[in-house]
Amino acid sequence: MNEEWSNDACRGYVIKAMENCGFHAKDIHQVLVELYEVFDFCAVEEAAHYYENWQY
Repeated sequence: MNEEWSNDACRGYVIKAMENCGFHAKDIHQVLVELYEVFDFCAVEEAAHYYENWQY
């Protein structure tokens, strides 16, 4: 699976998942604004590590 990574593709995944879970556009927008910040200040490896160790 050699699909090209892009921040916009990631945003699309987030939007789709949030819509599928019933989130309102206002809430999705708020998450996307924060995601722009996270992309700027968090390296891909750091994000992967965060995901792998996240527990709910």
